Amino acid sequence: MNTQNLLDDEGYLFNLDDWSESLAESIAKNHEITLTDAHWEILYLLRRFYAQYEHSPAMRPLCKAVKLELGAEKGRSIYLMQLFPGSPAKIAAAIAGLPKPDNCL
Repeated sequence: MNTQNLLDDEGYLFNLDDWSESLAESIAKNHEITLTDAHWEILYLLRRFYAQYEHSPAMRPLCKAVKLELGAEKGRSIYLMQLFPGSPAKIAAAIAGLPKPDNCL
């Protein structure tokens, strides 16, 4: 899928309504990530978080949300780093079709 006209310079969607699972796969591929069920679990959690709070969580709130919904083991930053190496909050938000978290550079 050609994501060129859908993403800004940092890799985030211009229009959140353009998101789809196939687009998520393409964005993930740009980050050299192959999405597994574990990834999708986090991506859909992020999309629910955004729908409720109208912003993408930075790392600490992301860990807290994951811990509350999926348990302590998955709510650890090391777990999220394994799934989304580098900057989990930023990369997961981009793949989930959400805006860049406020506190992320």
